[in-house]
Amino acid sequence: MNIPEGKSYDLNRPWETLDDWQKEYIKTPWYQDCFLLSTRQGGKTTAMSIKAVEMCINDFGKGEVVLISSLTERQAQLMLAKAQIYAEEKYPKEIAKGRDKPTMHKLLFKNGSGILCYAAGEEGDSTRGYTLKKLMVDEGSRMDELYFISATPTLSVSKGSMDIASTPHGKKDKEGNETFFYKASKDEHYKKWYVSAEDCPRHSPEFLAREKERMSKLQYAQEYLAQFLDELHRVFSDEQIKEICVLERRENLLPNRKYYLGCDIAGFGTDENTFESFDGTNKNKIEQVGHEISKHKFTTETAEKIKLLNISYNYKQIGIDDGGVGFGVYSELMNNYKTKRKTFALNNASRQTDSEGKKSKKLLKEEMYINLLMLVENHRIKLLKDDEIKAALAFVQFEEGNKIIGSHIAEGIIRACWLCVQDKSLNMFVHSY
Repeated sequence: MNIPEGKSYDLNRPWETLDDWQKEYIKTPWYQDCFLLSTRQGGKTTAMSIKAVEMCINDFGKGEVVLISSLTERQAQLMLAKAQIYAEEKYPKEIAKGRDKPTMHKLLFKNGSGILCYAAGEEGDSTRGYTLKKLMVDEGSRMDELYFISATPTLSVSKGSMDIASTPHGKKDKEGNETFFYKASKDEHYKKWYVSAEDCPRHSPEFLAREKERMSKLQYAQEYLAQFLDELHRVFSDEQIKEICVLERRENLLPNRKYYLGCDIAGFGTDENTFESFDGTNKNKIEQVGHEISKHKFTTETAEKIKLLNISYNYKQIGIDDGGVGFGVYSELMNNYKTKRKTFALNNASRQTDSEGKKSKKLLKEEMYINLLMLVENHRIKLLKDDEIKAALAFVQFEEGNKIIGSHIAEGIIRACWLCVQDKSLNMFVHSY
């Protein structure tokens, strides 16, 4: 990234300090199919949002559409929001007003072109019925082949093109077939960019050194070096996810139920805090009743959020990782008389001890994931019908040595489910495993 001397990177004006590869990608003709394999926070979403606006202003006209599609609605809306910020800065007079003013799903221009955004859907239903000039797919490595089968015909009549971007997620699907995204990486029809964190100045050497120490080699290679790896395998299949993610949110909480909360805590400005609420009254019919996330919060704010949730749910137990940034939140809850006797430290790095005092060879994190998998395989659990939850479960992977790579939402879920199942064996005065 070529940042002018004396000028820092501005998250609100990223177009002022674009990487060379971003500039090249943005200037690539609209009719060229593009493939972006990127590290996390590598700048692909920013580059795609800017390119979407530039195409609409300089290349497209009446009725010509860019569709932004991502694994979840929130991810798609994030890219559209970035496009709107850029358009308001660079082309404020070209943005349509009145009835056609910007919304969470559309950004229209006075020349008749526009940008739309929708979640992909399990089988590409969100793309059906459109005639597109450009399809922009974010997080494409995690999308099913059926999505692309449905999506690509939308480009035929208009002679449109597709840009597909993602961090890697393995070369093969659950059936052992190469994924569409991996096949695209070998397709000479696409112009390609590969973005490693170690070549991206937004990631400091100090941060990457800490991540390399914290992660396994395989995990670091996938998340930060943008490498496809055969050694990673999904824990939950698409069929399982489709089977369990079926619940609609309850309008009202049922009285006299045993509710459990599982949390995964992020630091201020990094990732997201997740709050996953479950009804564990019947251990053979565990149901998710709440899913919330927050970010850019201090530990005191996160603790207050949990206290407020406790007022609504009157949780029987609350599970939280007391390691790292989670310790501050855990301490706040333990110092509150309404939460201290129901808060349990479920530390990823700890190990269970059996009745004879022997410690398990598996980390508690792995035990909790296996517990969730058993609940799924035995048809004892149902989750909310939510794209973010589906995406989180699809991300969970086994890697070398049967270690498990998870996601923040999934780790909130496994803690709540662990409490649901283990409740009888818990001593309310012993708050750590």
